[in-house]
Amino acid sequence: MTLIDKHELFEFINQIAAKEIVIASISSSPFLLAKAGILRGRKFTVGLTEEAMDKLGVFEKENYCKDIVVIDGNIITARGRGFIKFGVYFGKALNLEFDEGWYHE
Repeated sequence: MTLIDKHELFEFINQIAAKEIVIASISSSPFLLAKAGILRGRKFTVGLTEEAMDKLGVFEKENYCKDIVVIDGNIITARGRGFIKFGVYFGKALNLEFDEGWYHE
């Protein structure tokens, strides 16, 4: 059985989402958020091709953004190549203190 067939995983994701805490997802992992239904009505990005998103059938394409990182409420999504910017936004969302200039692209 693969991860995408684990009902318990999607129950867990929905439990976390119900608590309104920060959820951060990068690369292709926003697929799990979409499959759990928590991206409904939210802007997002994902490291999948548009063809792959269509094939998976769980994404609301009208809410897809081509931005490298997208923040919608408590949910942060990013494409894999945006891992530095993703980390900065995630750190800010968690109110962490850090030097944003430690790495320059």
